[in-house]
Amino acid sequence: MVKTGISLIALLAATPALAQDDNIVVTASGIEQSRDEVGQAITVIDAQTIQTRQAVDVVDLLATTPGVRFNRNGSTGGVTGVSLRGAETTQTLVLIDGVKVNDPSGIGDGYDFGHLLTGNIKRIEVLRGSNSVVHGSQAIGGVVNIMTGVPVEGFGANASVDYGYSDTLNAKADVSGTSGIASGGVGAAYFRTDGISSAAGGTEKDGYENIATNARLKLAFSDALSLDLRGYYIHADLDYDSFFGAPADSSDVSKLDQYVGYAGLNLALLDGKLTNRAAVTYLRNDRDYYFVRGTDPDYGYSGTNLRFEYEGVYAPVDQAKLVFGYEHERPDYDFFGFGSTSSAKINIDSVYALAIVKPFTGLSVTGGVRHDDHSQFGGATTFGANANYTPNAGATNIRLSYGEGFKAPSLYQLYDTFSGNSALRPERSKSYDIGFDQSLDGGRATVSVTAFMRNTTDQINYDNATFSYSNLDRTRAKGVEASIALKPVDALTVTGSYSYVDARDRSGGINDGNRLPRRAVNAVSVSADYVWSFGLSTGATVTMVGDSFDNAANTRRLDGYALAGLHASLPLGEHLEVYGRIDNLFDEAYATAYGYGVYGRSAFGGVRVRF
Repeated sequence: MVKTGISLIALLAATPALAQDDNIVVTASGIEQSRDEVGQAITVIDAQTIQTRQAVDVVDLLATTPGVRFNRNGSTGGVTGVSLRGAETTQTLVLIDGVKVNDPSGIGDGYDFGHLLTGNIKRIEVLRGSNSVVHGSQAIGGVVNIMTGVPVEGFGANASVDYGYSDTLNAKADVSGTSGIASGGVGAAYFRTDGISSAAGGTEKDGYENIATNARLKLAFSDALSLDLRGYYIHADLDYDSFFGAPADSSDVSKLDQYVGYAGLNLALLDGKLTNRAAVTYLRNDRDYYFVRGTDPDYGYSGTNLRFEYEGVYAPVDQAKLVFGYEHERPDYDFFGFGSTSSAKINIDSVYALAIVKPFTGLSVTGGVRHDDHSQFGGATTFGANANYTPNAGATNIRLSYGEGFKAPSLYQLYDTFSGNSALRPERSKSYDIGFDQSLDGGRATVSVTAFMRNTTDQINYDNATFSYSNLDRTRAKGVEASIALKPVDALTVTGSYSYVDARDRSGGINDGNRLPRRAVNAVSVSADYVWSFGLSTGATVTMVGDSFDNAANTRRLDGYALAGLHASLPLGEHLEVYGRIDNLFDEAYATAYGYGVYGRSAFGGVRVRF
């Protein structure tokens, strides 16, 4: 009989063993694949990198990868959007432990990365390029797949706490283990800071508090049958400066409660040739806003998304797999405030099929189709195909990819009382990639280069002529991404990335040809880490981002910037480690969103224990 390790729980959500292997990815097709089988561009940020860099915000890790641009409204916790390859921030699909977490109550169903701190996150995969065949609506720019830790064999525990600039406290802990048929773990993270003024010209600090918890349990009833339960929760409390007009000091407060749940049953049949996964996932995002702390909320939003998923994988021979599935989701949102309430919901039913074929040694070809039926606008069909060829067992990989994406109009855009338009069509995209990966000197050096282009049509924007949302825009993004990893000696690791992203308006109006706002053309990041003979680890990261514009008219410029950071850690015995970092070493003044402040030079130090 097939072992539990190849049940579909492993295939979809990354099993303990394979989740730690950078040569295995799960985001391209929804099942575990070797990189040698994938024709799409994927970057992996592993647990060691997350720990070494000591970053607090997930977005600060993402910013060091190719093709990523972000904007943040001020301090940690401020509204933060991530753009992949110049796409809109609302066109980035986000998963946490296999659950789609884009907010159904948001204006464009975007995900706010401001409250997503690294906490107990152990792995991040970033897929760049349209991929709606696998992931459905919103995967136009790409996918950010967030994964928490998986249970260890036996018992394991980790905890850390650090303190620093602006009375910032960051603490986290997790425990996990395996006993008999059960394996599981729980984790918790706490972050608080006095912060800085979110408004660039402000004088009062905007504080922030974030509590995150995660849990998972797997019950392996037999080699072929298992139950998988996962949960993730975030509570956030943010002081922010008013954004009605230019940002300015104010007493505004926002609070978030985000609930993420997954329950899946996995069954392997036909001696493991057919694996099945049936799951229910749940997202609830409650956002309340207060003009003055201590009062009742003045307005708020609640978005939920209940999904049912079935996925089957049939592998009659080693050289071929067929992935097929059905999904049903029911996003809904509620709003209250300013003397009114509103609510809306829709239903989406989806079917898809994907074939992964290896016709001869070294070549892997993937192709698929998906159809989504939306209760408001009708159907959307998307196609995708990619190929990866290696003539030398993975030392060289040549990649080709074509992907289509679509994004359903958000509930707000469809049904808002004042600006909604129920006649909206889905946004559509076509994405093209060509690239290669080259490993040299027995893996001590790897180089990757990818060229891409994406055309997006029927993009939704606010129409000032009709005072409602319409399918107004067309955009085009093209560019080149490159990354390098060097390990000239065992103690030294150097990584770098560069991306050129030319994202422009092609709508034919007064902004035709303009660069899309908040998307710098050039960005580069370099990190170096050295482990000394007595155990001390030291490292530095330098990130440089070019000029961009804050508005569609390209009249308000955001100057480029360069940030440098240092980090170090020193083990004190087998179970104890001290660590510290300095962010923005040269106290660079910059902005990713016009009128909002950023942290200057800041230092932090802490201690970590593990058992």
